[in-house]
Amino acid sequence: MEATAADSAPDQGGRRLPRILHPVAWWVWALTLATAVSRTNNPLLLFLVLAVLGYVVTARRTEAPWARGFKYYLWLALTVVAIRVVFRAVFATGITPHDHFLFSLPHIPTPDWYAGIRIGGPVSLEALLSAATDGLRLACMLCCIGAANTLANPKRALRVLPGALYELGVAVTVAISVAPQLVQSVQRVSRAKRLRAGRATGMKALRTIVVPVLEDALERSLRLAAAMDSRGYGRAGTATRRSRRITGALMLLGMCGLCAGAYGLLDATAPALLGLPAMACGAALCVAGLRLGGRRVTRTTYRPDPWRPPEWAVAGSGVLSAVLLFGNLGYDPAQLNPTFYPLTWPGLPLVPTVAILLAGTAGFVAPPPGPVRRTDAS
Repeated sequence: MEATAADSAPDQGGRRLPRILHPVAWWVWALTLATAVSRTNNPLLLFLVLAVLGYVVTARRTEAPWARGFKYYLWLALTVVAIRVVFRAVFATGITPHDHFLFSLPHIPTPDWYAGIRIGGPVSLEALLSAATDGLRLACMLCCIGAANTLANPKRALRVLPGALYELGVAVTVAISVAPQLVQSVQRVSRAKRLRAGRATGMKALRTIVVPVLEDALERSLRLAAAMDSRGYGRAGTATRRSRRITGALMLLGMCGLCAGAYGLLDATAPALLGLPAMACGAALCVAGLRLGGRRVTRTTYRPDPWRPPEWAVAGSGVLSAVLLFGNLGYDPAQLNPTFYPLTWPGLPLVPTVAILLAGTAGFVAPPPGPVRRTDAS
């Protein structure tokens, strides 16, 4: 009987190794949690989301190269918050008599056609806190994507893509693997430099590191591309001109329907047909286009990844979190978006807090990570 990924393969000692969670489950969990984050700018809830992400990543990441990049997403998130605060301080909008004055920047006069925007001037505590909260929301969304990249195996995710998106999936997989390869190359070159007792600093040290890192990363990318090509990845197959045209038309109309549906859901004044009906119609057209386009690519899967109760639990925890935050049930929606004018301490609503903590259950309902096996190249 053919072995599948659902059955834990025994190691040399006869023990069972835990299987790897389906990568789509991690992406569903992360994207739905990012959707829930977009609903609020309450700093207490946003910090709770960061704590949940940190716990899940720490508990369920593997030792694979792509699982080492979450800290870089945290640095990127911190940079986003800093840039947002700096922009708010420079392009000030003035302060009211009730604001808490912090400092004043040199004011630069602007022409009349540039009215409404001030460059420099007084900066208040309320303005900086509001900017930091807006930046923190975007930072949490970036960290959600970073958590998915850290927890999900990008090569396994490529295997579950529809056939119509297979060529695009190959390019995305190679692009996603660039960052981990650069990190590995930097670590390897730095280690070799220390072994050679290199003492160069500054720009001279940068020159001795950049060229070997780029060369090593390019060589690894070429090896990956050659290995994927030898296994038939990205082969277009055969398709008639009529089939390609119908597929393109279905995908184009489906994307238009999804865009119209998203606009209708976000705009309360839009007609009812631009909401869920347009989004459902667009999703149906996209599914039809993907199924039709997938017929021209015939591929087989060795040891397919299963979808079992742990996958349902992980994906469901993220979906339930988003539903609770968008449902506005059991709490005041104003608590999700507190104001800093006047300056008050934000509240912590119970239902959204429970919703975010439910997303954190993915840290123990997912199977524990097993050791990375060198034979699993795909």
